[in-house]
Amino acid sequence: MNRRAGNAGPSLRTLAFVESPVQLLNVLEWAHSHALRGVPGAPASGAGAPAPIPAVPSQVRRTPDGSAPQAAAELTVVVLSPTDPMTRGQLRRMADLARDEGYEVRWEEARGGTTAPFQTIGGLAGALRRADRIVMGDPFSRYVQLLLTITRARDLVVVDDGTATMEFVAQLARGERLVRWHRKGGRPGPRDLLFAPVSSSARRRLTPRAGRRVEVFSSMPVEEIPDGVMVTTNDFGWTRSRFGPPRITKGADMVGTSLVETGVVDGDRYLEAVRGLAKAHGAARYFAHRRESTEKLHRLATETGLEIVRPDLPLELIARRGPIGRTVLSFPSTVVHTLPLALAGTGVRIAVCDIDPTWLTDHASPRAQGFLSGVTDTAKDIHRLTAVALA
Repeated sequence: MNRRAGNAGPSLRTLAFVESPVQLLNVLEWAHSHALRGVPGAPASGAGAPAPIPAVPSQVRRTPDGSAPQAAAELTVVVLSPTDPMTRGQLRRMADLARDEGYEVRWEEARGGTTAPFQTIGGLAGALRRADRIVMGDPFSRYVQLLLTITRARDLVVVDDGTATMEFVAQLARGERLVRWHRKGGRPGPRDLLFAPVSSSARRRLTPRAGRRVEVFSSMPVEEIPDGVMVTTNDFGWTRSRFGPPRITKGADMVGTSLVETGVVDGDRYLEAVRGLAKAHGAARYFAHRRESTEKLHRLATETGLEIVRPDLPLELIARRGPIGRTVLSFPSTVVHTLPLALAGTGVRIAVCDIDPTWLTDHASPRAQGFLSGVTDTAKDIHRLTAVALA
C-alpha cells in the first residue's frame, strides 16, 4: 500500500526551511507521519543541482477528466546552507534522501558572502507569500525569524531541532523572548537589541490565534504547552521503515557532544569524563558531533585511544543502519530521547552520564545545569534509560 495514499483534504503548498541535518531528518519524519505525497526522483535547485525548480510547487495541472494527477509533490525543502563543511556534507546526504522520497529540494548558499542573505531572502519572497504552510526546524534562527515576517501562511509547523525544542515551547508558553537555553541569563548584545523587533514579530507569528494554526512535531518531552498549540509525536517511523534493523556488536559506543564548543563545559573536564567512561565500559568508538572541533577530537583520540567516527548522516540513521554497540553511552543531549525511538526493538541499551556541576565553565548560562539535568531526568523516566556515573 502506498503510505501516502490516505492523504485527505486539499493539498497545501508546503515550504520547509532547514539549516541542519537533524532538522531535515525531522522534516522527513513529519512528512511521513502526515502522509505527504512525493514524486520519486524529484528535481533539485541550487548549487550542484541538475536543473532549476520553482520555489514552491506550482498550481496542480489537471488531467483531461478534471482530476488532479497524483504526481504533484506537496513539499519543497529549502536548505539554508551553513558554512561548516561537516554540516554541509551531512545536509547534502540528507537532501539526497529527501529527493529519493520524491520531495523537491532547493539548496540556498544563504551564508556565501555579505550579500548572500539579501539575495536569498529576496529570491524566496514570492515563494513565502504563496506558501500555505511553513515548516521550520529552528524558530530561534534569525534567518528563519526574518522569513516569518514575509510569509502569509496560516499553518506553521516547528519540527525538532534537538533539545532547543523543549525550550522554545516553554518560552512560547510563558510569553518570553526567544533565546537559546545556553545563552539565557546573559545580557543581550548589540545585535540582539537590533534584532529584537524581528524576534518579537516571529514570536507573535508563532502564537496561535484565529485563522492561524501552530503545530510542534517533537520526540522531546513537552510539558508547558501553549494554548492552541498542537503537539504531535515524532516516533521516528520513517527512520525505522527505511533503515535496519542494525547489526549489534558486543562492545560499547560513545556519543560526542558540542557542549565544549558552546562554552558550557570545560574541555579538560570533558576529556577526563570521556576517558573514564570509555575505560569503565570498554567503549571503542566515539561518534563525533558535527560541531566538535578537530583539535578536541585529535586530543580525544590521542589520550583515550578511542576510534573517532565522523558520521556522514545524523546519528539516528547511522545507528539504525549499524553496526552499533550493544551499549551506547551519552552525555545529556537530544540522542538520549531520539535513539531509544530509532532503535526500538533492537536490544541496544542507551546509558546516560549527567554533567557534574564542577565541569561547567564560568561562562555557562546560570540555568545550564538545571536544563541539562532535565534532559536526562525526563529521558530516564520516559525511556527507562540506564544512568552511569564516573568513579
